[in-house]
Amino acid sequence: MAGDPTALRKVALDLIGAVTEDKRLLSEVAPKRLARLAPPDRARAQRLVTTTLRVMDRADRALGPHLRKRPPPRILNILRLGVAEICEMGEASHGVVNSAVSLARADKKTAGMAGLVNAVLRQIDPEGWERLPVPRLPKWLRKPLTDDYGKPAVEAMEAAHYRGAPLDISVKADAGAVADALGGMLTPTGSVRLADYGQVSSLPGFESGDWWVQDAAAAIPAKVLAPEAGARVLDLCAAPGGKTLQLAAAGAEVTALDISEGRMARVEENLARCGLSAGLVVADALEYEGGPFDAVLLDAPCTATGTIRRHPDLPQAKDGSDFPGLFELQEHLIDRALGLLNPGGRLIYCTCSLLIDEGEEQVRDAVGRHDGLTVDLDALAIPGIDAGWIGPEGLRLRPDYWSDIGGMDGFFISVLVKA
Repeated sequence: MAGDPTALRKVALDLIGAVTEDKRLLSEVAPKRLARLAPPDRARAQRLVTTTLRVMDRADRALGPHLRKRPPPRILNILRLGVAEICEMGEASHGVVNSAVSLARADKKTAGMAGLVNAVLRQIDPEGWERLPVPRLPKWLRKPLTDDYGKPAVEAMEAAHYRGAPLDISVKADAGAVADALGGMLTPTGSVRLADYGQVSSLPGFESGDWWVQDAAAAIPAKVLAPEAGARVLDLCAAPGGKTLQLAAAGAEVTALDISEGRMARVEENLARCGLSAGLVVADALEYEGGPFDAVLLDAPCTATGTIRRHPDLPQAKDGSDFPGLFELQEHLIDRALGLLNPGGRLIYCTCSLLIDEGEEQVRDAVGRHDGLTVDLDALAIPGIDAGWIGPEGLRLRPDYWSDIGGMDGFFISVLVKA
């Protein structure tokens, strides 16, 4: 049974504040705060939050002409939430304005500005919404991406972020049959894509372990690796486990390693649900001494800038200050992974990042550090991959690719062959 709509909006407002003011990611704060709501209200609250964050730049442009100065953060977020509901979600203005005023009055610190909230939101014109620019990335991220790709490409990525993302799944056996059963479509690389799906766990085939959720781009590294049955493969930094499941389903002898015991528990659950097996190791990848392996798949910790269409909180919660540490960690992980390989073994290095520093630059540097290390570009030419996406260092995927069918996450993938 649904609960109090004011309580729902307050939770949504608190989560928006946690991202924009406290610089926390939704994955860190949302589960606990959403748990306060009745189950039917949780999805609604989450949609309010993600929609507001996704359109925040456009909402600020809509609000600008009606504000003489920038209001306190909580009031600004109340206004942003109201604009998102009225203009993006098509809610009735009267009800939204009343709810926004109630939110302002509910806090002693903002009660005195309830009149401002009322006056501003009553002036918002939904008719002018689509004439505003597509929401832009913050300058701290937009500038380096523009330097790397050029302005037209960044604008295309921003349009993809604004559109959001469908649900992609990887299938254990017959992808065509699963697509038919779920009313989905097959992407060019063989993932099943669903535009309208409801609660994931209630879909046919979930409980029986026929498939698992995984963006089509995230499924490509394991397809590139294409292990032979019985090959010894290490999935380094494995959680949440989509690639481990792919490799196990292909018949590889998989060792999955991750530093997080909690995240590795999810991998174990998904393996059990899907009737697949892998050796699970909870350890620091930089200290792991197993192997040697025929292949290592390293989906390295990264800025996750390729996943913004799914996670619109990321550009609002981050500012780039922690990125250099990630770049250094990736370098160390590549070196460690190469040390765990048999001679002639392959390292599939990938990141869900749009930044060249985490992709092409890392590969150039690795080849410079290791004698005889080569890049196997032929391995990247799998079905569904446009040859123009492959550069000298590897495969570059962007959110604006496949724009006619819903896009994909940004990714970089390379195949490094040990001497």
